Amino acid sequence: MNNDKQLLVNADANEEVYNDYRISSGSSRSSHSSNTQPQPITYPVSNSKPRSLPQYVAAITASLAAFASGTVLAWTSSIILILEGGHFNNISITSDQMGWIGSFVTLGAMCTSFPFGIICDCIGRKAALLALIIPFSVGWSLIIWADSLLMLYFGRFISGMAAGACCVAAPLYINEIAHKSIRGTLGSYFQLMVTVGILFAYVVGKFATPILYTAICAAVPFVFFLFFVFQPESPLYSLKKGQFDKAYKSLSYLRGSDYNVTDEIMTLRLLEESQQSSLSVSYSLKKAAGYKAYIIALALMFFQQLCGINAIIFYTPDIFASSGAKVDPQIATICVGAFQVIATFISSLIVDKLGRRMLLISSEAIMAVSTVFLGLFFTLKDRQIVADDIVSVLGFLPVVSLGVFIIMFSMGLGPLPWTICGEIFSSDLKSFAISSAVTLNWFLAFLVTKFYLKLELLIGSDVMFYIFSGICVIGTVFCYTFIPETKGKTIEQIQKELEGS
Repeated sequence: MNNDKQLLVNADANEEVYNDYRISSGSSRSSHSSNTQPQPITYPVSNSKPRSLPQYVAAITASLAAFASGTVLAWTSSIILILEGGHFNNISITSDQMGWIGSFVTLGAMCTSFPFGIICDCIGRKAALLALIIPFSVGWSLIIWADSLLMLYFGRFISGMAAGACCVAAPLYINEIAHKSIRGTLGSYFQLMVTVGILFAYVVGKFATPILYTAICAAVPFVFFLFFVFQPESPLYSLKKGQFDKAYKSLSYLRGSDYNVTDEIMTLRLLEESQQSSLSVSYSLKKAAGYKAYIIALALMFFQQLCGINAIIFYTPDIFASSGAKVDPQIATICVGAFQVIATFISSLIVDKLGRRMLLISSEAIMAVSTVFLGLFFTLKDRQIVADDIVSVLGFLPVVSLGVFIIMFSMGLGPLPWTICGEIFSSDLKSFAISSAVTLNWFLAFLVTKFYLKLELLIGSDVMFYIFSGICVIGTVFCYTFIPETKGKTIEQIQKELEGS
């Protein structure tokens, strides 16, 4: 209690320092002509090193919502044969209806992503994340006690709403609580926990009964709630609401008692005030930094969804079978899930050392080569260009290509769009822009989920892989040309780079 009182005393003292600093800055600026553009201000930065552990704990507990979303996404994969066989609550399901059970998740996520950005600005990042317990609980309850196909549809749609909202709120929160020195690592935890949730669902679904499997997935959001409820609100959000003492207290907890947060608070608050001149989102988007960041965010989500990752996962059993390996399809899927988790974790360890650009460019370039080899293999196999014994000899090719593709996606194009989207926007545009990017992401996911198989039957699986390769090539060129390096940079530095590029 005494520490809290001392913290508030310090906050009040720093408020006075801030006001004096703002007045003196304002006085010096007023001496210039009104036609003169204000010069950039260099703000002091504390030399003491912030503690990392509280930030890691906050980011990991927030990312448990992503873990819960991963179980939602993977739920059908492990029990698809049980569902189609009518053995889940005795509900009869056709293959077309099975497609809609998968697609309703993406539709729910798409409908929620944009409005949830507004909710995050109204009630806060932490409160918005905690509120996800409601749609998660309602959605899973409808699935567990479903006695009709309609209840399954509604359950999947509502749980999808929670997953979509999580994709907005969790990256926002993590980016705003992270120090710039570890922002890339913490930002990649969102995608890491999605992959862990997917792998968890694959494994549990393999060994548990359908109802027990579903109940375990339904319990995950409660674990998230119980751990995350003790974490602080985003300091940047508190500053936006004028809650200086709360922002100071949150930042002191996250950075440690030995770290002088005054300079960081001043920098954030002065930056926040400078952005209040923006009258609307449309005004912000007219600025070079605003529209360039917006285009980058939308493009990254486009390349992430249309690079072929969903097709690769869909073809996993067929690829293993083509290699001559007699592997249980569920075991093959678990292997792919494990590859994703390991590679995404490695990415989190190196992203703040190698940078975002290098990982993105190398990821897309190598994925382009991998999909070419997959397309070549299926051209030889499906179009019967060569004898079956030659196809058998080449059986290693699709397995190696699949492994390389999954690893490179998980190290670059999987986690980094979420990280970069949280880094490149000013606070006045961040919620709107991230919500728009996430909405596009889920819309493209719906298109791929619903229409990929029909298109593949029309033009062939090999042609689809060639198309994916072409998209990856375009993505490589885009990332090399337009993506700025954000490693270790403040939002001011990133905005200046976008404004001047």
